Amino acid sequence: MRTALFFAASAFFEIAGCFAFWAVVRNGASALWLAPGGLSLLAFGALLTQIDAAAAGRAFAAYGGVYVAASLVWLWAVEGFRPDRWDLAGGAVCLVGAALIVFGPRG
Repeated sequence: MRTALFFAASAFFEIAGCFAFWAVVRNGASALWLAPGGLSLLAFGALLTQIDAAAAGRAFAAYGGVYVAASLVWLWAVEGFRPDRWDLAGGAVCLVGAALIVFGPRG
């Protein structure tokens, strides 16, 4: 449960931080958005280090699947675009992959 919470919080802060930069560069938002965007990305990095994994690469790989699914939630909740069936199928595949990495038996 702890790992899932850190994955979810990490995804939120990474997506929010990247979105702030996107808003400035692509949508013409005020450059003032870069400050909270940068802070959000710092929070993301700090949170991701709290994932319970023996190796950083494994934590990052599993997080990638969570990030994809969380990005689709952001797409719908923040940007107002409803994910289509291909988005949802791709997100499901990514979550299955993340679960295999996190819960796969290791010798």
